[in-house]
Amino acid sequence: MRQSWISIATSALLLLGAGAARADELALFNAAVEEFASHNRAAIGYLRSENTDLALVELDRMKEFWGSFAERFGGHRPAPFRDNKLYVTMLVDVPTRIVTAMIMVNFGRLDIARGSLQGIREEMSAVRRASGVEVLADCVIDTNTAMGALRTVADAPDWDKPDIAAKADAYGAAVRRCDGMAAESVRADPEFRRLADGIAASLALVPRAIAARDGDLLHRIIIELQAFDNLLAFRYG
Repeated sequence: MRQSWISIATSALLLLGAGAARADELALFNAAVEEFASHNRAAIGYLRSENTDLALVELDRMKEFWGSFAERFGGHRPAPFRDNKLYVTMLVDVPTRIVTAMIMVNFGRLDIARGSLQGIREEMSAVRRASGVEVLADCVIDTNTAMGALRTVADAPDWDKPDIAAKADAYGAAVRRCDGMAAESVRADPEFRRLADGIAASLALVPRAIAARDGDLLHRIIIELQAFDNLLAFRYG
């Protein structure tokens, strides 16, 4: 009987060890993806400001880093991604998109280059979501989408419809979700707090603009929100 309990305890410890190893493996994977994504965000930012020299530096870093990433995680995926068919497509697509961006920069087509890099951001998010792995960057994509929807209805406001309030509420909910899922170190970061709290303060003015049918005030709010949203994507997307 004693031997049975020892065997059960040993098996339990082995299972716990395996679970911890899988968690560590996923954490290392996410950290590697985030490091690559930080260069992607920087490149997109430089392209937006038309600083092509620094954009090309970041693109070179992306190309080099992705080679290391593919070598490490290409044939040995973390457990959640083992059966994810999008994973292999990502391994091929990402370097292709990087090269496309480099070519487009040299051709002066910065808009196409940005689109290629944005495609990387969205594709990596799709791979994670398909495997049930969500990180802050995925939530930030949702906030960007919600901001786009709010901007669309605010550009030509119809004060008699609830669209503006509904879209503002949806955007606020997306940002609060990101705030809630961010790591404690990120949530306490003064930069993150400035963005999340600044968005909340700006959104609090939307009902006043709607009540007064004040298009100028709404326009100023949207400009402020768009600036916050761009910075959220640049830093954490």
